[in-house]
Amino acid sequence: MIVALCVPGAGAQTRHVAIDLVAEITRPAAGSTVTLAFDSRPEPEWHGYWQNPGDAGVETQLKWTLPDGMRAGALRFPVPERLIVGGLMNYVYEAPFAQLVDVTVPAGLAPGTRLPITVKTDYLVCTTEICVPETQTLSTELTVGDGAVDGATRARFDAWRQKLPRPLGSRATWQAENGQFRLAVPFPAAADVGDIYFYPLAGGAVDYAAPQTAAREGDRIVLTTKAPTSPAAGEIEGVLAVGKGQGFLLSAAPGAVAAVAPGGEGFAWGGALLAFAGALLGGLLLNVMPCVFPILSLKALGLARSGETEGAARREALAYTAGVVLVCLALGGLLLALRAGGATVGWAFQLQDPRVIAVLLLLVMGIALNLAGLFELPTPRFASYSGAGGAFATGALAAFVATPCTGPFMGAALGAALVLPPLAALLVFGGLGLGIALPFLAIGFVPALRRRLPRPGAWMDRLRRILSVPMFLTALALAWVLGRQAGVDGMTVGLAATLLAGFGLWWTGRRQHAGRERAWWPAAPALALALVAAVLVRPQAPAAAATIGLAGTEPFSEQRLAALRAEGRPVFAYFTADWCLTCKVNEKAAIETEATRQAFADRNVAVLVGDWTDGDPLLGRFIEAHNRAGVPLYLWYPKGADRPKVLPQLLTSGMLASLPEGA
Repeated sequence: MIVALCVPGAGAQTRHVAIDLVAEITRPAAGSTVTLAFDSRPEPEWHGYWQNPGDAGVETQLKWTLPDGMRAGALRFPVPERLIVGGLMNYVYEAPFAQLVDVTVPAGLAPGTRLPITVKTDYLVCTTEICVPETQTLSTELTVGDGAVDGATRARFDAWRQKLPRPLGSRATWQAENGQFRLAVPFPAAADVGDIYFYPLAGGAVDYAAPQTAAREGDRIVLTTKAPTSPAAGEIEGVLAVGKGQGFLLSAAPGAVAAVAPGGEGFAWGGALLAFAGALLGGLLLNVMPCVFPILSLKALGLARSGETEGAARREALAYTAGVVLVCLALGGLLLALRAGGATVGWAFQLQDPRVIAVLLLLVMGIALNLAGLFELPTPRFASYSGAGGAFATGALAAFVATPCTGPFMGAALGAALVLPPLAALLVFGGLGLGIALPFLAIGFVPALRRRLPRPGAWMDRLRRILSVPMFLTALALAWVLGRQAGVDGMTVGLAATLLAGFGLWWTGRRQHAGRERAWWPAAPALALALVAAVLVRPQAPAAAATIGLAGTEPFSEQRLAALRAEGRPVFAYFTADWCLTCKVNEKAAIETEATRQAFADRNVAVLVGDWTDGDPLLGRFIEAHNRAGVPLYLWYPKGADRPKVLPQLLTSGMLASLPEGA
């Protein structure tokens, strides 16, 4: 048997774990929260310990020296690894790892105020033969400022946060009987998992060194192992690891857990097909959105006007569908790749970058000017003209401009895609594209539908001009979003680029009407310069406080949510983004109404709003924990309830006003 030898005081001469204290934001705004990381790098053959070290080891201890009013939260650990030495189980980190902690900056501090932070950390570091207690005193200094986050630092923290266990969101159940411990964990049958293992946060739950076996039964995982000699009573907490570096925080209450025969771990395609159906219906409903409906309408009427043969109509329908589906697959694939690389992103992630908004503004304005008759596009032509190339480009465009919207059925479907295996997840994204393309696909393949379309005539040109109006309104909304993300300066650059592009397109239109050759010569340099200006737009520092629609609304944080629930108050939490059309419609039609305000005020309902416009990774993880891939997300926490009620993605004022009645 190998026994690890502890050497007191050896850490004074040599440190076997290099640790840097890193701040995510060096110039935080007053009243905000800053995440600090203990960036730890063990030497080869040495390891550090998780918060519960297992059969041996000690938990890391911190002693903070902070400015007045500043508070440090609990230390958060990534999912650990297992190491058995001499029959003893150790929960360790042998590779570089980072523990995170949130510190709150006092409100009311003047910009430029210095905030020195010092922390003494005592920890144990071991090999398989020797253990050394070490002490390090680490320090950093913050300065109250604008709260801006450096892009490289944010990516670094995103990668660290990706390795933290996420809240499970559902209560588990455990039972100890005849020396056996069984744990039943709610978990979607469609979700893929790797090596399943339960790490208890305290002793008395399991025999640490005993092997664990896991089985899948429907929408739950049942884990079985040896119970300890003196089992704990009451609720137990821990981390359920489901793959390398991936896990979920869970709480389990005592109860009956039936044994399950192992071998049911196979992936269930039924859940993936259900998510596919939800994405299909959600994509179908996106066709009524103001940025997609004009494109679909003109493409359908253009097919009727062109008098295409049956075969040509089907080719156009297939080309349009291919354009839509490929863009949805490309966006979905990129989303999955970014998440695999450690980024916390969701659906419509590209709209969190003001440069994408600026480019989309140019694109939508160009479409609006084309519909208004200012200029005509050459072959392959857009929307109302025929040709497989034009149909493919139109479908790709329709899919891209539809991404700011999340409608009914889409939220749960895309949320499920984030926990499915890559192939099944891409199936869901493909279902979204198929749903968007379905109306035009039906028109192309069903002659009876084409015959029901109005006959071509002069009215089609008038309709084309009318349909330019929602596109102009979409451009106006994008300009507003750009101003929110990049400030007045960024919005000015975007509008100047749009004006330059519009001037070039107007000049081209004049040359086209005059029958001039090379009519596109004026537009080419104008569009190139406009694109250069668009990609130079940069995000501004986040605002100190979100714009509030209801009296008493506060910015969302998990700490504030926990405090309000501890007070016994009902809470309505909603998550929004400036680029989310559905969010803004719900806010004006249901949330920011007198009926909702009065109902919430009468029952002392707290309202928390999470603004995900800039892709805040903390909000992203909370949204994902509720099985959503993006916004909107609406949560109702009744007084004293364990879990929130997830509300539909389309709200009414009456629905919200009735919530406090059951609080």
